[in-house]
Amino acid sequence: MKQLFVLLFSGWMGISFGQQESQIPWSQEVRLTWADFKGKPTSDDAAATTASGISYRFSTNTWGNQVEIEFVVTTHFYPEKSWYRPELCDAQILRHEQLHFDISEVFARKMRTRLAATKFTKDVKAEVAKIYDEINMALYAFQNRYDNETNFSRHREKQSEWNRKIADILKD
Repeated sequence: MKQLFVLLFSGWMGISFGQQESQIPWSQEVRLTWADFKGKPTSDDAAATTASGISYRFSTNTWGNQVEIEFVVTTHFYPEKSWYRPELCDAQILRHEQLHFDISEVFARKMRTRLAATKFTKDVKAEVAKIYDEINMALYAFQNRYDNETNFSRHREKQSEWNRKIADILKD
Protein backbone atom coordinates (compact mmCIF):
# COMPACT_ATOMS: atom_id res chain seq x y z
CA MET A 1 0.00 0.00 0.00
CA LYS A 2 1.54 3.28 -1.05
CA GLN A 3 0.52 6.50 0.67
CA LEU A 4 1.64 10.02 -0.20
CA PHE A 5 1.89 12.75 2.39
CA VAL A 6 2.81 16.26 1.33
CA LEU A 7 3.45 18.68 4.14
CA LEU A 8 4.96 22.13 3.74
CA PHE A 9 6.43 23.85 6.73
CA SER A 10 8.75 26.75 7.18
CA GLY A 11 10.98 27.05 10.13
CA TRP A 12 12.99 30.13 10.87
CA MET A 13 10.89 32.60 12.83
CA GLY A 14 8.00 30.16 12.88
CA ILE A 15 6.65 31.38 9.56
CA SER A 16 4.41 29.06 7.56
CA PHE A 17 3.47 29.76 3.95
CA GLY A 18 1.23 28.21 1.35
CA GLN A 19 2.57 26.95 -1.95
CA GLN A 20 1.64 30.19 -3.75
CA GLU A 21 4.34 32.05 -1.80
CA SER A 22 7.40 32.67 -3.95
CA GLN A 23 10.43 30.72 -2.79
CA ILE A 24 14.09 30.52 -3.66
CA PRO A 25 15.53 27.04 -3.10
CA TRP A 26 18.88 26.84 -1.35
CA SER A 27 21.88 26.22 -3.59
CA GLN A 28 25.60 26.22 -2.85
CA GLU A 29 26.21 28.08 -6.11
CA VAL A 30 23.55 30.79 -5.79
CA ARG A 31 23.95 33.47 -3.15
CA LEU A 32 21.29 35.93 -2.05
CA THR A 33 21.34 39.53 -3.24
CA TRP A 34 19.51 42.49 -1.77
CA ALA A 35 17.15 42.30 -4.78
CA ASP A 36 15.85 39.01 -3.32
CA PHE A 37 14.54 40.82 -0.21
CA LYS A 38 11.12 42.03 -1.36
CA GLY A 39 9.20 42.37 1.90
CA LYS A 40 8.40 45.51 3.86
CA PRO A 41 10.19 46.10 7.17
CA THR A 42 8.19 44.84 10.12
CA SER A 43 10.51 46.06 12.86
CA ASP A 44 12.23 49.30 13.75
CA ASP A 45 14.97 47.39 15.58
CA ALA A 46 16.51 45.39 12.73
CA ALA A 47 18.43 46.29 9.59
CA ALA A 48 17.27 43.14 7.76
CA THR A 49 15.35 39.92 8.23
CA THR A 50 15.73 36.63 6.41
CA ALA A 51 12.73 34.32 6.27
CA SER A 52 13.92 30.84 5.42
CA GLY A 53 12.89 27.37 6.40
CA ILE A 54 12.67 23.69 5.75
CA SER A 55 9.99 21.94 3.68
CA TYR A 56 9.43 18.23 3.36
CA ARG A 57 7.27 15.67 1.65
CA PHE A 58 7.28 11.94 1.89
CA SER A 59 5.58 8.83 0.70
CA THR A 60 5.38 5.43 2.34
CA ASN A 61 5.14 1.80 1.35
CA THR A 62 3.71 -0.54 3.97
CA TRP A 63 4.00 -4.32 4.03
CA GLY A 64 2.54 -5.78 7.21
CA ASN A 65 4.41 -4.03 10.01
CA GLN A 66 7.20 -2.83 7.72
CA VAL A 67 7.09 0.84 6.73
CA GLU A 68 9.41 2.16 4.05
CA ILE A 69 9.64 5.91 3.56
CA GLU A 70 10.82 7.99 0.62
CA PHE A 71 11.30 11.67 1.38
CA VAL A 72 12.47 15.00 0.02
CA VAL A 73 13.62 17.76 2.38
CA THR A 74 14.34 21.20 0.92
CA THR A 75 15.41 24.59 2.17
CA HIS A 76 13.77 27.78 0.93
CA PHE A 77 14.16 31.53 1.21
CA TYR A 78 10.92 33.54 1.17
CA PRO A 79 11.46 36.88 -0.63
CA GLU A 80 8.15 38.52 0.32
CA LYS A 81 8.75 37.84 4.03
CA SER A 82 12.42 38.93 3.91
CA TRP A 83 13.31 42.59 4.00
CA TYR A 84 16.10 45.09 4.54
CA ARG A 85 16.64 48.79 5.12
CA PRO A 86 18.99 49.96 2.33
CA GLU A 87 20.27 52.89 4.37
CA LEU A 88 21.50 50.51 7.10
CA CYS A 89 22.74 47.56 5.07
CA ASP A 90 26.03 46.67 3.43
CA ALA A 91 27.79 43.60 2.08
CA GLN A 92 28.68 42.41 5.61
CA ILE A 93 25.01 42.36 6.62
CA LEU A 94 24.06 40.56 3.41
CA ARG A 95 26.64 37.86 4.22
CA HIS A 96 25.12 37.63 7.72
CA GLU A 97 21.65 37.16 6.22
CA GLN A 98 22.98 34.59 3.72
CA LEU A 99 24.33 32.60 6.64
CA HIS A 100 20.83 32.43 8.17
CA PHE A 101 19.71 30.77 4.92
CA ASP A 102 22.76 28.48 4.96
CA ILE A 103 22.02 27.49 8.57
CA SER A 104 18.53 26.44 7.47
CA GLU A 105 20.20 24.12 4.93
CA VAL A 106 22.42 22.67 7.68
CA PHE A 107 19.29 21.69 9.59
CA ALA A 108 17.59 20.34 6.46
CA ARG A 109 20.56 17.99 6.18
CA LYS A 110 20.13 17.00 9.83
CA MET A 111 16.50 16.20 9.09
CA ARG A 112 17.45 14.09 6.06
CA THR A 113 19.90 12.15 8.23
CA ARG A 114 17.31 11.57 10.96
CA LEU A 115 14.66 10.44 8.49
CA ALA A 116 17.08 8.05 6.80
CA ALA A 117 18.12 6.52 10.14
CA THR A 118 14.64 6.13 11.65
CA LYS A 119 12.69 2.89 11.62
CA PHE A 120 9.09 4.03 11.22
CA THR A 121 5.88 2.39 12.39
CA LYS A 122 2.39 2.70 10.95
CA ASP A 123 2.19 6.05 12.79
CA VAL A 124 4.72 7.43 10.29
CA LYS A 125 2.93 10.74 9.77
CA ALA A 126 3.17 11.63 13.48
CA GLU A 127 6.73 10.31 13.70
CA VAL A 128 7.91 12.44 10.76
CA ALA A 129 6.11 15.48 12.20
CA LYS A 130 7.84 14.91 15.55
CA ILE A 131 11.26 14.77 13.86
CA TYR A 132 10.43 17.95 11.96
CA ASP A 133 9.35 19.73 15.15
CA GLU A 134 12.54 18.71 16.96
CA ILE A 135 14.73 19.83 14.05
CA ASN A 136 12.81 23.08 13.74
CA MET A 137 13.17 23.87 17.46
CA ALA A 138 16.91 23.18 17.25
CA LEU A 139 17.13 25.37 14.13
CA TYR A 140 15.37 28.24 15.89
CA ALA A 141 17.72 28.00 18.89
CA PHE A 142 20.77 27.81 16.62
CA GLN A 143 19.65 30.86 14.60
CA ASN A 144 19.20 32.82 17.83
CA ARG A 145 22.62 31.72 19.09
CA TYR A 146 24.14 32.86 15.78
CA ASP A 147 22.57 36.32 16.09
CA ASN A 148 23.55 36.62 19.76
CA GLU A 149 27.16 35.54 19.28
CA THR A 150 27.71 37.76 16.24
CA ASN A 151 25.62 40.63 17.65
CA PHE A 152 23.69 40.61 14.37
CA SER A 153 26.95 40.81 12.33
CA ARG A 154 28.43 43.67 14.38
CA HIS A 155 31.03 41.44 16.06
CA ARG A 156 33.14 40.88 12.94
CA GLU A 157 35.54 38.34 14.46
CA LYS A 158 32.66 36.14 15.66
CA GLN A 159 30.94 36.62 12.29
CA SER A 160 34.06 35.33 10.54
CA GLU A 161 34.16 32.32 12.89
CA TRP A 162 30.54 31.50 12.09
CA ASN A 163 31.15 31.95 8.35
CA ARG A 164 33.97 29.37 8.51
CA LYS A 165 32.04 27.02 10.78
CA ILE A 166 28.97 26.87 8.54
CA ALA A 167 31.05 26.70 5.33
CA ASP A 168 32.91 23.69 6.76
CA ILE A 169 29.64 21.95 7.68
CA LEU A 170 28.20 22.55 4.22
CA LYS A 171 31.32 21.09 2.56
CA ASP A 172 30.69 17.71 4.20
